[in-house]
Amino acid sequence: MNILSLLKPKASVSYIYDSSSVRQGLEQMKAHKFTATPVINKDGKYIGVVSEGDFLRHILDNYTAVDLRLLEDVKIKDIINTKKYKPVRINATIQDLLLLVMNQNFVSVIDDRDCFIGIITRKSVIEYFYNLEKARHAEAASKEKPEQANEVPIS
Repeated sequence: MNILSLLKPKASVSYIYDSSSVRQGLEQMKAHKFTATPVINKDGKYIGVVSEGDFLRHILDNYTAVDLRLLEDVKIKDIINTKKYKPVRINATIQDLLLLVMNQNFVSVIDDRDCFIGIITRKSVIEYFYNLEKARHAEAASKEKPEQANEVPIS
């Protein structure tokens, strides 16, 4: 199974640049109602995922009172935890993907140059496995039914 069939391409996904300010990141996540979003650099290379927790830890560790104007000087790349959300490569297997979506709402997909190309959501992986199982059940049910066309009624 090619995971690209599950991909939401970069053009239809919200992401943020690592050079964006913390304030911009907070505003974007609030506007889209996300709890996490992919982070890329100006060359399109995948950096990681920034989450609400990253923002909260930064604010709690560095400020006693928060004035959002102060967050203009802090960049996303300064607060992101790059080890928490692992991406998959474009040639990953569905099994590789399944292991990651068990712990992440979405998985970022990168190409062989480490450039971000989109995400695959947990929902799309669950739908894939649901449809696969549904097709298996339908096939098994069709094998259990006798061929009525070849039967001759007994009088």
